[in-house]
Amino acid sequence: MRIKMKRDLSALVACIALYLLVMVLMETEVIGSYWQLNIVLICINIILAVSLNLITGFTGQFSIGHAGFMAVGAYMSAVFTVKLGMSFGAGILAGAGAAAILGFAIGLPTLRLQGDYLAIATLGLGEIIRITILNIPYVGGASGLMGIPRYTNFTWAFFAMIITVFFIKNFINSSHGRACISIRENEIAAEAMGVDTTKYKVIAFTIGAAFAGVAGGLFSHYFYIAHPASFTFMKSFDILTMVVLGGLGSISGSITAAILLTFISAALASYPEWRMVIYSLMLIILMIYRPQGLFGNKEIGLKIFSRILGGGQHGAAQNK
Repeated sequence: MRIKMKRDLSALVACIALYLLVMVLMETEVIGSYWQLNIVLICINIILAVSLNLITGFTGQFSIGHAGFMAVGAYMSAVFTVKLGMSFGAGILAGAGAAAILGFAIGLPTLRLQGDYLAIATLGLGEIIRITILNIPYVGGASGLMGIPRYTNFTWAFFAMIITVFFIKNFINSSHGRACISIRENEIAAEAMGVDTTKYKVIAFTIGAAFAGVAGGLFSHYFYIAHPASFTFMKSFDILTMVVLGGLGSISGSITAAILLTFISAALASYPEWRMVIYSLMLIILMIYRPQGLFGNKEIGLKIFSRILGGGQHGAAQNK
């Protein structure tokens, strides 16, 4: 326990040092406005990827409706700040709470499904959320909810990301997290050992949905608008790509993949005709040589680099 606490404190000190370094670079304009925007996006994408990894990577539930919970968080937080005149912090909490409640309500009936059936159900539910929002005049309907104040900045995004990562990491390392992992490994065996599989699936789904709501609130308060077109199936697919690319069951992998894919997307913005071609080719090549993702189900450390440098087949054998 003491070793874990020391590691957490060391990681927290490193994160604060990184935050101060980036803030200095932003204040001195070494990092321009375009890359400042993308750094905030990286923080939001890390929240989304890590929260989905809890559901898909650690609990083994194939969900492709994460953008729906992000939409709920974006709109609910915006309603609190724009319509009700509440503070930004209250709006973020309201967005997280609304997404968590919806995740709980959806999780109870759908998480009895498995595999492709669960994927289809979550896809449909994500689209139901988006279409429902599309037909609510109070939040702008098809035009979206505009005039949202820009409360999100690097500080808010960075520390929300840190809280998300540390919360989910500690949850995974708890007895509840081990129960979720046991469901991923063998649900029948876990149930035979007394694990309430439905309960832990719903818990993981609710926590993941809550943090997706936080990401949605940060997103809408950075881009001044919450629009249904921002939360389509393709957004859910982008988040899932980050999780799979980094490695199912690896928080380090989700963080790395979110940074990598956001950076690549931003760097190729000047080449719109080649952007998706290069982006897709890179993913295909990586999946051929690292089908288990960048880190597999391992967390970052000195040993992981030897596995990565050892090649695709050697890395796959190590992760089995």
